[in-house]
This record gives sequence, C-alpha cells and structure tokens, in this order.
Amino acid sequence: MSPSFLDRGTHQLAFEKTDGDGPTLVWLGGFRSDMTGSKAMKVEEYAKERGQACLRFDYAGHGQSSGAFVDGTIGSWRDDAAAMIEAEASDESILVGSSMGGWIGLLLAMEEAKRAKVDGRASRIKALVLIAPAPDFTQKLMWPKFSEAEQKTIVEEGRLVQPSPYDPEPTIITRNLIEDGKNHLILDGLIETACPVRILQGVADPDVPHTHALKLMEALAGEDVVMTLIKDGDHRLSREDDLAALVRVLDALPSQARGPLV
Repeated sequence: MSPSFLDRGTHQLAFEKTDGDGPTLVWLGGFRSDMTGSKAMKVEEYAKERGQACLRFDYAGHGQSSGAFVDGTIGSWRDDAAAMIEAEASDESILVGSSMGGWIGLLLAMEEAKRAKVDGRASRIKALVLIAPAPDFTQKLMWPKFSEAEQKTIVEEGRLVQPSPYDPEPTIITRNLIEDGKNHLILDGLIETACPVRILQGVADPDVPHTHALKLMEALAGEDVVMTLIKDGDHRLSREDDLAALVRVLDALPSQARGPLV
C-alpha cells in the first residue's frame, strides 16, 4: 500500500494511518530509521487488534518522506512530529518513541505539559512509551565518542561521514545536527511530561547504555515512571521476545492513559 503524504511546504511527510478509537498510538522512529521497521509494525498490529487508531510516519529525509537527511536536526524532526500529530492523530495520543524518537517524544510531551498547565486542562498526550530512549544523544553519547580529529572535521568542514552498523550507506553527521542538539538538551534539568512514562531498555545496548536510561528516569518529574530492563537486549530490541515485551508494556499502561479501550 502506498503511503499518504502531509505537505510541510519544504517537504512531504509520508505516513500510514489506521483508523480506530483514541488515544492514537503514534510511532516516533529513530535516527535514520523508518516507519516500516518491526517495532513500528508491531505497534500497528497491536492497534488493529484492539480497534485503536495508529499513526506511523517518516521524518524529513527518512524513509519515504522527501527532503535530505543531512538538512535535518532534532528541532526540525520534532517539528515534523508535532505537525503530523496535529494533522492526523486524534485529540489524545500515546507516543511510542524509539531511540531518537524517545527524545522527540519527551520534547513533545514537555511542550504539551506546559500548554496544558497554562490552559488549566489535562495533557493531550496520555502516555509515553520509550524504547532505548536517547535524549541528548548528540551531546552526551555521540560527540564524546568522536576523536579530536573527527570533532575538528565536523566543526571546520560541517560534516563527518561514518560507516553505519545498521545500514550499508554511511551516516553523515553534520555540524548543524550537533549544534541544534544543544538547544534541546533535557537530562540536566527536571523533565515534566504530565503523563505516565514507560521505558523498555536493553542492558546489552552498545549505542545507548542502560545507565543513560537510568539518568532519564532520575530526571523525570512524575512518579508514574516504570522501566523494564532486558538483560541481553541490544539497541534495536526487535527480536520476538523484545516485541512481546513491548506489547506487555502497552497492555500494562494505566487505564487513565488508555481511554475507553480498557
């Protein structure tokens, strides 16, 4: 099936939407990933079985969306997600974010929590489900791993080309990505999401250490925060057992976060 597209002016965002009851399960993919991965499809399958609305999409420069990957930043991809949710999700949503998508989901929830507080209403984001979440990864995980020579290349030449362990095509890290990431750092402050947060994390993750998830847990202001650790889990968490764990996390969300489907 061909995807639908949302016109963002400078680019078109590809998306797949499953109709159903709210809150809408919204998939937020990771860095260089797309909406056809096994976790995204499992979320859609879960939604269909329950008669729940689901929304999957690709950020600009990812998957079937237009735009160049090298032009993207955390801020621009967050804006893509916000526009997509506003246009295609129901009034209430549950954000399911993987890796970078976890960072984007947290940013969206924090913004919505602030608006809800000003308006004197409940947040429209009813829960966050974060899979190997990578908030602040550009500054805290990526930049320190670069050698001095690589850091110099990024600063002086504007980009660094690196082989990817997940894709035959190399990954291009731009100076704009690193600099923009500094504008969205959240781990060193209090993270107020105004909704339950569930974290699924592999202890054997070579890209986002489980200690990073523990720092996130400490920074989250809410009390309804639960983390599930999978001892032999890697970063992708895409094995059948991992996907089953994701379904269990979705099933165990509190009733107030899942609307009338419970």
